[in-house]
Amino acid sequence: MRTVTASTPMVEPPEVIKVNSHRVACDGVGGALGHPRVYMEMGADHFVECPYCDRKFVLAHDHGESEELAPGVYEGPAGH
Repeated sequence: MRTVTASTPMVEPPEVIKVNSHRVACDGVGGALGHPRVYMEMGADHFVECPYCDRKFVLAHDHGESEELAPGVYEGPAGH
């Protein structure tokens, strides 16, 4: 087990994004700072992680709420 001390650099946890679709696409933050757009399908897991930036996409349980998508996130069959 690793001990965390004041001199141990803290790594930010991956971003968790709630979405309303089992199918999502991610291109990081978009533009030159992003990564190639990848399309992912959640299947029965109700979550999927981007293989490039480790963003975690979680299926929202309340489908009635409208939401603002994070930059670089596309969801639905048409990709947004």
